[in-house]
Amino acid sequence: MELIQHTPDLSAYLAADEAIDHDHPVVRETAARLAEGVADSYAYARAAYEFVRDAIPHSQDAGDLRVTWRASDVLRLRTGICHAKAHALAALLRAEDIPTALCYQRLTHDEETGGHVVHGLVAVRFNGAWHRQDPRGNKPGIDAQFSLAGERLAFPVDSQANEMDYPVLYAEPHPVVLSALRAAPDRPWLWKALPTAL
Repeated sequence: MELIQHTPDLSAYLAADEAIDHDHPVVRETAARLAEGVADSYAYARAAYEFVRDAIPHSQDAGDLRVTWRASDVLRLRTGICHAKAHALAALLRAEDIPTALCYQRLTHDEETGGHVVHGLVAVRFNGAWHRQDPRGNKPGIDAQFSLAGERLAFPVDSQANEMDYPVLYAEPHPVVLSALRAAPDRPWLWKALPTAL
């Protein structure tokens, strides 16, 4: 699949915004700690990815009812769904001048009814190309890894089940995703309000 930048200007994928607030002290401090002793930007990107994947539990897996969406809150509270964790990873990578995009998949949400949900992940730019990474968090049956040599995502797409990879790379969170996150009083409410498609 060819990944397509929503915004041609690469600097947009380094910018801070309300959700990817890499100018926030919590993000800066976390980035500085992760950058200690790493050899290069690739090693930093891997360290940041593994930190978000492993040290911040996916709120559904952990049974955490809180909803986070701003990167600094995800890092401070150590919880979030896939979209929130993607925002946190994007902020940590952009804090160290690594272009990072938000991207999405449409996955089966309820196998019994065939319902779908939009899943969030990121793409990082190295060596002139974009590489998707999924910091959702591993558990039995999910083994996502940081990789520039072939995708190691949490969820392979099943086109027979009407699932899909969205090829567009966004500099900011997609408005329908961000609206659902911001409006949610808790995760059970959010689970019913997440978009089913972009």
